[in-house]
Amino acid sequence: QVQLVESGGGLVQTGGSLRLSCATSGRTFSSGTMAWFRQAPGKEREFVAALSWRGGATAYADSVKGRFTISRDNSKNTVFLQMNSLKPEDTAVYYCAASLASHSLSATYYRSGSAYNYWGQGTQVTVSS
Repeated sequence: QVQLVESGGGLVQTGGSLRLSCATSGRTFSSGTMAWFRQAPGKEREFVAALSWRGGATAYADSVKGRFTISRDNSKNTVFLQMNSLKPEDTAVYYCAASLASHSLSATYYRSGSAYNYWGQGTQVTVSS
């Protein structure tokens, strides 16, 4: 089994920054796909960013391009989401997700929650206005 644990959420003001971490356990991710999703109150879960573990290729939702960066530390089996220039609309619970499949980031399926079968518990990010 794979376990994912997010951390790093909190309360920041508009324009501030946070870095989320997703620590993995249960197996080593030498391949596969990692992603971040978020869900705001009353809204459906939406894709934020994805990373191909083996090669490091990344993809982003249009709403966060230029502001968020997904990365990984292979030695620590950890994925990060650096969030800069935060806006109130970024307020949500952020979830780390993983798939053992190497989804193509040139397609669209990687943006769907159904592409991932392992999920963290979520970490709250609140951006005050």
